[in-house]
Amino acid sequence: MVHNTRWGILATGGIAKAFVKDLLKNPQTRNASDITHTVTAVASSSSSSRAQEFITDLSLPGMPKAYGSYEELVNDPNVDVIYIATPHSHHYQNARLALEAGKHVLCEKAFTVNAAQAKILVDIARKKNLFLMEAVWTRFFPLSVQVRDIIRKGGEIGEVVRVLADLSIANADGFDVSSRMVNLDLAGGALLDLGIYSLTWVFQTLYHTLPPSQRKPPSTIQSSMTKYPATGADEDTTILLTFPTTTPADDRRASHGIATTAFAVHSHPRGTPSIRIQGTKGEIQIFGPAFRPVKYRVVPVDEKKEIREWECEFPDGGHGMYWEADEVARCLRDGKLESERMPWEESIVIMEVMDEVRRQNGLVYPEKIESVEYPVAL
Repeated sequence: MVHNTRWGILATGGIAKAFVKDLLKNPQTRNASDITHTVTAVASSSSSSRAQEFITDLSLPGMPKAYGSYEELVNDPNVDVIYIATPHSHHYQNARLALEAGKHVLCEKAFTVNAAQAKILVDIARKKNLFLMEAVWTRFFPLSVQVRDIIRKGGEIGEVVRVLADLSIANADGFDVSSRMVNLDLAGGALLDLGIYSLTWVFQTLYHTLPPSQRKPPSTIQSSMTKYPATGADEDTTILLTFPTTTPADDRRASHGIATTAFAVHSHPRGTPSIRIQGTKGEIQIFGPAFRPVKYRVVPVDEKKEIREWECEFPDGGHGMYWEADEVARCLRDGKLESERMPWEESIVIMEVMDEVRRQNGLVYPEKIESVEYPVAL
């Protein structure tokens, strides 16, 4: 039996449009014959006409409801799960609104502004028996799944002892001070917006590839940060993480993850790799931006062995967000509260790393968006 998931879309910006366009793609083109997706409602915090414009522009089928408030959306009985597409400064308040109303939640990254907020959302989801997941879509790419499998098997590249991951966007001209990229009121800066993807690659290779019982958070966190002069948000951040084992697990040596992000430089100019996963027998190079990788290359140390490559296809001209939506649908069908590929515990550990990086470099956001109080008007 095919399971249909009814989505409510909270916010109508660019990321929401990209997500919904992928929801409209035929699942069978990506060999997903067991699930389907329907958008039954859309909400804009400014007006119902803005939500209706979103529905019209994307030609959404089935006459979805258009709401002018998020409260109306989360109380719609024809919505199963809320996709939260607001700036990360608003994620805690918006996700909690949905959870308190009894709705499942897929919340854009970064999950929240700090780990304390993330822990509260997880506690609410657990107590209310609701599904909750951070929308780190990259983890669900077939490319990411294959890379994790290569690491787990260990044969091709051996023990992974170092990962270098970068997401930088070559914007040396900077941003207007009102841009969400540098606006502290919106938790702006490279770390939460871009660095989350660099950290995703470090964690999904050095942490997630281990069995859950063997996963250990970084034993050491070191970082350096350059602030954007006009606002004080971070524009260039480098993080060095030491994990207590390699992967596959070997307690004889530690492993290092280097996660970098910056506005002014480019992470993968002219086809160079943006991520390198280095093992004792070889390395995996990832090509394309860290958030949407398009190819990997396995380079053995032994020169007698062939270099091999695999390119990621995006069925039906999709962006790649449908794979995380399919994961949500299957989790809801199976009665799961969290995804094994993006578990609550891992989202919290990554938020704790970002908290520590901010602490080391004196990056503080306004109290109202750091707060765990609810509700707070933003």
